[in-house]
Amino acid sequence: MKHSRTHSSAIPWLFLSPFLAIFLTFTAWPLIRSLILAFEQTFGPKTTIFVGTLNFRFLLHDPLFWTALGNTLLFTICALLVQIPTALGLALLLNRPDLRGKRLFRLAFFSPSIVGLAFVAILFSLMLEKRIGLINGSLHGLFSSWDPDFPWLQNYVLTCLVGATLWLSAGFYMIYFLAALQNVPAELLEAANIDGAGPWQRFRHITLPEIRPVLNLITLLVVVGSFQFFELPFLLYNDTGGSGPENRALTIVTYLYQTGFRSGDLGYASAIGWVLTLILVGFALVQRQIARRNEN
Repeated sequence: MKHSRTHSSAIPWLFLSPFLAIFLTFTAWPLIRSLILAFEQTFGPKTTIFVGTLNFRFLLHDPLFWTALGNTLLFTICALLVQIPTALGLALLLNRPDLRGKRLFRLAFFSPSIVGLAFVAILFSLMLEKRIGLINGSLHGLFSSWDPDFPWLQNYVLTCLVGATLWLSAGFYMIYFLAALQNVPAELLEAANIDGAGPWQRFRHITLPEIRPVLNLITLLVVVGSFQFFELPFLLYNDTGGSGPENRALTIVTYLYQTGFRSGDLGYASAIGWVLTLILVGFALVQRQIARRNEN
């Protein structure tokens, strides 16, 4: 009887063992190892020296880190101000009952999110090329005074990155908003319309409170994605290691990559990674408190 009970209690652990093995190998141990590396200085993968908090103290006075952080914060703010209103506007448009061809519009708006960042980087690099690019060529055809050698990627780094990310992500976030809008009770909107509320009043006092949980989720997704921004600037400005002209495209993750995999200082790169983690955790906690206050 005792042997049977012991055997029964071991069955759940038997089923959990594949997950635990994968989690410990590819998640828990890399996290622990990266935390240890953050307090070490490395010269390649085999030579390490324990330096305590030196990496974090050096990080506070590292101008390149603050440049990367400033660029990342600026990109995050622009992404929030551009991506969320655009995605919500597209969702409101597709939620109109009198709109024809909704399925075609949904496919057209959502399809860019399927192609991937590498394709987007190649596409926009070709579009924004100085002489043979689509944009300069079209503008020169419309306005003969337009300079076909106008350097979009060199002069408007942030605009190009935000525009490319908007084209890629707006349709993806639109699906979330559209699902939330379709769950807004129609009787509430009809009652407000009968009471004389205008479109803006109905949106502000009925629609927006109903979709606020989805809005909070998308805000968190945009912020986390913006702070982990790496592939697009790295591919667009590959000739400068992803930094762009005058380091204007340098992000935190790009700087982490340059420090860890090009300079070989995995310890300092781990310190940058843990600072990034703390920033994201702090934002998540603040956003959670704001969401709770709104619910109350």
